[in-house]
Amino acid sequence: MEGILWYVLTGTRGGANRIRILRELSDRPRNANRLAEELRLDYKTVRHHLDVLVQNGMVEHSGTGYGSVYLPSGQTRQHWDTIEQIIAHVNE
Repeated sequence: MEGILWYVLTGTRGGANRIRILRELSDRPRNANRLAEELRLDYKTVRHHLDVLVQNGMVEHSGTGYGSVYLPSGQTRQHWDTIEQIIAHVNE
């Protein structure tokens, strides 16, 4: 999982936004529209990043369609220390 975290959050262009999304979701679950508003990002951009996070097992969702709510997966919560290391590395 650590390799996936490093790749998805630092090895790709969208890593910074994915970090922002994970931080927001760690506070409380949200839908894509709410995330887009709070992060001041385009809805389609947020959806793309959420899809990448879901595909890599970092985020789960409940519900379907527009009202689907996203939250960090159990694996992501278990590796939150690694995510904090990645955030510190990105902010250097």
